[in-house]
Amino acid sequence: MKVAIVHDWLTNYGGAETFVELWLRMYPQADIYTLVYDRNKLKGHFEGVKIYTSSLQKLPFATKIYTKLLKFMPKAFESFDLSSYDLVLCSSSSCAKGVIVPPHIPQVAYIHTPMRYAWDLYFDYKKRSGRLTRFFMDRWMPQIRLWDYVSAQRIDTIVANSYYIARRIKKFWNRDASVIYSPLNHRRFFPAENPHHEDFYVAFSRLVPYKRVDLAISAIKGSGRKLVVIGGGSEADSLKELAKGDDKITFTGRVSDEVLRGYLQTCRALIFCAEEDFGLTPLETQACGRPVIAFGRGGATETVIDGKTGIFFAEQTVESLKEAIERFENMDSQNAFDTDEIARHAATFTEDRFRAEFSAIVEKTRKEIAARK
Repeated sequence: MKVAIVHDWLTNYGGAETFVELWLRMYPQADIYTLVYDRNKLKGHFEGVKIYTSSLQKLPFATKIYTKLLKFMPKAFESFDLSSYDLVLCSSSSCAKGVIVPPHIPQVAYIHTPMRYAWDLYFDYKKRSGRLTRFFMDRWMPQIRLWDYVSAQRIDTIVANSYYIARRIKKFWNRDASVIYSPLNHRRFFPAENPHHEDFYVAFSRLVPYKRVDLAISAIKGSGRKLVVIGGGSEADSLKELAKGDDKITFTGRVSDEVLRGYLQTCRALIFCAEEDFGLTPLETQACGRPVIAFGRGGATETVIDGKTGIFFAEQTVESLKEAIERFENMDSQNAFDTDEIARHAATFTEDRFRAEFSAIVEKTRKEIAARK
């Protein structure tokens, strides 16, 4: 079976890219189609795989400015000729699901999220943008929303990574979606041989606005607690400025798997402030046996068990997070969070389960299209 995998872009190695690697393990002969590809930043990944990029790859600095090219993404993805494939799989949080696929070829889209900046986070992104960006958002976004809705109607089967995302798909596209949780890479994240924790918290994510790492820094600053901020991104400099004056808040930048795992295995807890689509980071922390203090909305509510593997805070405010940290420390002092129990919960998000459930949906879609033929 000849399979095409369509992915938004390959410019950094993160959760979405580990997901594409999972599909490649399921369909090892598959080809990849993507907007732009940064080979240097993805060394050691996707070696030996045929990767086809859009015409936007030819632009100077395309792998750095691609997020500014939203206006041109629909045409770029619709330009891919996928007529020679037997199955098209789309991994999408932006425009990848909008490829044009002939009616006799099954198209299954795994949706990490409908594009946030076009729908429910539009006003948040607009507030954080400069005057020129706001001008083009006002001018172009209605067309992008229309295309996003219309292209979603072409997909044969939609799979969401959480019930939270399935609700957003229904809201914005009026499509029903099956839910299959993304699996955890248990080869990368697991408990320490001799579990223990040290007296520091971790904030681990891309340092971009919607991740709200600023809340973690503001809640910890001046409290005497230690916070290790792991990751890189556009907000790195402003977050360091925010943390100034508190030498107990440290920044590591991007780190290796071994170093990251060491932090997650020994931290007191992860502080996770984003309203995330699925939220792989809380699950990775739980796989290392440590609890999570998470914002109580979004995908994290489906992976964290309140009072057993972590706790939630109700509002994305510094005050709400401070209260949650106090509550967590009171519970932690009473041994409310058991390393083995936390790790066992994370262990239920397995690759084998994902493979079985996703393969069944693909087969069902293929049979339905064959019956229509």
